[in-house]
Parts: sequence; C-alpha cells; structure tokens
Amino acid sequence: MTLTQKRLLVLLMIILVGFVLGRLAVRTIMNLLVGGSLFGGNFL
Repeated sequence: MTLTQKRLLVLLMIILVGFVLGRLAVRTIMNLLVGGSLFGGNFL
C-alpha cells in the first residue's frame, strides 16, 4: 500500500466514526428535548 492509500483509508475511517458519533449525538439531543429515554426502555 502506498502512503496515499493509507491516508485515504485513515480518512475514510475517521469519516465513518464521525458519522456514527454525529448520529448518536443528534439522537441523544432529540431524546432529551422530547423527554424520551435514549435506548427505548422505561427505567423507572
């Protein structure tokens, strides 16, 4: 693998992790706003 291929692979991994964490953050904020539980269960 060349250096360029390694850089592209690392960049794709960072984008994928950022996408997943961004989705989770949006879901968490929306759940806090509407008062729901994050994982769908009733903890009380």
